[in-house]
Amino acid sequence: MESGLISVDRWRNGSQAYFLTHIHSDHTRGLSGGWSQGPLYCSRTTASLFPSRFPGFDLSLLRVVPLFSWTSLSLRSPSSGSTVRLHLMAIDAHHCPGSIMFLFRGDFGCFLYTGDFRWDSDASDEARTTLVAAIDEFPVDILYLDNTYCNPIYSFPSRLVAVQLVADIIASHPSHDIIIAVDSLGKEDLLVHVSRILNIKIWVWPERLRTMHLLGFQDIFTTDTSLTRVRAVPRYSFSIQTLEGLNTMCPTIGIMPSGLPWVKRPFKGDDKLSGSFLTASMKNETVSAKKELEAAAVHKFHDYMYSVHYSDHSCYEEIGEFIKLVKPKSMKGIVVSSSSYVDPLYYFGRICGANQPPQVLLMRPDIAEEFRAVRIKSYSASDKTRMLAKEKRWKRDSHSSLKRNKKRARIQVKCAKILEVD
Repeated sequence: MESGLISVDRWRNGSQAYFLTHIHSDHTRGLSGGWSQGPLYCSRTTASLFPSRFPGFDLSLLRVVPLFSWTSLSLRSPSSGSTVRLHLMAIDAHHCPGSIMFLFRGDFGCFLYTGDFRWDSDASDEARTTLVAAIDEFPVDILYLDNTYCNPIYSFPSRLVAVQLVADIIASHPSHDIIIAVDSLGKEDLLVHVSRILNIKIWVWPERLRTMHLLGFQDIFTTDTSLTRVRAVPRYSFSIQTLEGLNTMCPTIGIMPSGLPWVKRPFKGDDKLSGSFLTASMKNETVSAKKELEAAAVHKFHDYMYSVHYSDHSCYEEIGEFIKLVKPKSMKGIVVSSSSYVDPLYYFGRICGANQPPQVLLMRPDIAEEFRAVRIKSYSASDKTRMLAKEKRWKRDSHSSLKRNKKRARIQVKCAKILEVD
């Protein structure tokens, strides 16, 4: 694609066609109520959340992209001045309300940008069917991939399984108050399913209730603590210290649904990867990968706190299945600051037919020892010299690079005027 056409999840001045995959803060950094660089394309649900997230935002800039159908834009080439026809399709990303993937095609080829996504067994048949039909007709040249957990140490169950585990914890503590840590957007399906399984209402804080109403959940949530013993609280307020304080007044259990480091498992390969502190108690036992995953799916790591493997990002196995489905000619990870820190071509380049040189997996310096990945056993002297130089740069520049390298998209464009939208 010619430089100067579009920007995805990137809000610097210069582009006139901007695309937003979802409204989480790490994808909207640079957006504000006063932002006015050009038309912004997003899902209908995301558009409905703009007034509450960005007060004062000029809503006339928003362009709602329908799901599962092609939309066309006419752009003008900044180099030649000729018309460039861009076709795009939005596909449900199953990450948080309103999250979508963008499929772009034109004379430049076909690109698929996942944004953050969870492609597990719970993903809708419509999304799968639509994506398969589209890429059968227009093969993907470059896949821009959510590689948050693109490492074989990460594995967790489907979200429906995790929901049942959360419900089981609540049901097994009938005399306890329950608090569940959630973000300001996301994990709505978890709360809704728990409410339906247990036939209870769930307390949320006032701002969260307004979001729930915008999303169409009118009867399940409440701000009246007398109506329920289950509360969803902001993740930042969830801590062992808070739970200890609550337990001085009333028996209380906390549940942390997440796909963060406590869901790691050892990589089964020539070398061993360290397990998480959750599986440390099993290190003297012989446990199959499946049983270890099941044993760690719910973990009580404090008298008052449980963790449950509920993730809104795809794990390693799901990423592999998605890449096999898409069969891109090439791909790039959009996450450069996660704990896995692995280029998806390292593990899945063979699916693309990529002939990648052997390389060392680069890890964040602050977690390199804890999350040490497998090194390729054979590489050339020049490769080794180059990788050692990279490691030295990581150590020297770790602080500044970690601040710079936030999760963000890499399709950037400075472009031309949009002439029409079909």
